[in-house]
Amino acid sequence: MKLAATVLAAAAALALGASGVLAQAKDHVKVGFVYVGPVGDFGWSYQHDVARKAVEEKFGDKVETTFVESVPEGPDAERVIQQMARSGTDLIFTTSFGYMDQTVKVAKMFPNVKFEHATGYKRADNVSTYSSRFYEGRHVIGLIAGKMTKTNTIGYIASFPIPEVVRGINAAYLAAKSVNPDVKFKIVWVSTWFDPAKEADAAKALIEQGADIIMQHTDSPAAMTIAQENGILAFGQASDMKQFGPDAQLTSIMDHWDPYYISRVQAVLDGTWESTDTWGGFDTGMVQLAEFSDKIPEDVKKLAMDARDAIAAGTLHPFTGPINKQDGSPWLAEGEVADDGTLLGMNFYVEGIEGDLPK
Repeated sequence: MKLAATVLAAAAALALGASGVLAQAKDHVKVGFVYVGPVGDFGWSYQHDVARKAVEEKFGDKVETTFVESVPEGPDAERVIQQMARSGTDLIFTTSFGYMDQTVKVAKMFPNVKFEHATGYKRADNVSTYSSRFYEGRHVIGLIAGKMTKTNTIGYIASFPIPEVVRGINAAYLAAKSVNPDVKFKIVWVSTWFDPAKEADAAKALIEQGADIIMQHTDSPAAMTIAQENGILAFGQASDMKQFGPDAQLTSIMDHWDPYYISRVQAVLDGTWESTDTWGGFDTGMVQLAEFSDKIPEDVKKLAMDARDAIAAGTLHPFTGPINKQDGSPWLAEGEVADDGTLLGMNFYVEGIEGDLPK
């Protein structure tokens, strides 16, 4: 009897998640996705939807997926997330930073539903967070841009002044500056993730200011199209945007969510889902680069690929001192590496970037 009791206790322990909630395996899982843009944006939301389809292909009849696209960040997001939870959805992916508070609020109302929030930092027993180290890719494109610009002016289209975006600007600038001391960044904030007209206007404004290479942290290929039309160079965002700028695109930072989404759905099916925080980069394959343009000289390609490989191997970190803040005050000493906590809350420009960071 003692042995039987021990076995039963061990089995019960294995069935308990980190929060102490009894986990239950499922034969069928309903999975919902909330997108900030249309699935046809060919950028951020498009790439999340590619991963949703990969989930369907992997699990077949074991899963049913649904999605709602173009959901504004704010009250509308809360309404959509609630509707998904009420409809019997087991696992809900909310895929934009601005859904964070709404996700946590709805999660409290539906403790038996699992939630996964992209790029946020607030967790709960039934809320996980996940993101990619996009700044690693921005370091690599910064190197390429710094080497290839003829005007020494790089244009950057930014969405919102959240740490993820600020971190990307700083990473790209520091890398460009490391190979071209004369480089300057011109930054246009558009206060939107997806507005092709505003993104196109921003690209035109940057070209008028002398930019011959454009980077973007917005979700449509509008800037790539403008670069193509004006005969300058650009980098894609989230997806391979070469079809919109066959002569313009140098490469693109590509998000690769498939393995993560498949693993999290598998965990719900297995009854092993736990609240976790995931931040993957080149080392996990969550961040990738599209094919390099033939316009990139071979020595620059090697520089870029060596940097990518070193970051993946953990021998190079894009934020390694000495680095000062924009006002000249010290941030990182010689050889000091920024910790994840500081990176996740980054709210300042580094020294050398011109202009004010929007509040």
